[in-house]
Amino acid sequence: MNSYTKTFFCVSALFFASVATAEEYEVAQKNKAFSVEELNIKAGDTVKFTNQDDFFHNVFSLSDLKTFDLGSYPKGEFKSVTFDKAGTVEVECAIHPSMLMTINVE
Repeated sequence: MNSYTKTFFCVSALFFASVATAEEYEVAQKNKAFSVEELNIKAGDTVKFTNQDDFFHNVFSLSDLKTFDLGSYPKGEFKSVTFDKAGTVEVECAIHPSMLMTINVE
């Protein structure tokens, strides 16, 4: 095995190890609130935002670490976001301004 092949296998192993350890968390939107106020996750993890209310929600973040806007979606639907860098993300609902949560990414 030459040095290029050894390097390729090491990098591949690290990539697949990090992918294999990523987790998915679910945050519900119920009664005009997120199911948790604060969530601690690791870089590479995904958060699934599930609408359990009878009306639409629009989850978004303007945080420098991760900016996203999931758009409006009805009860029973979900949208997911993967967080790939460490830091803090403030999450809100564009329709219900009192809905706030923090995601801490390690």
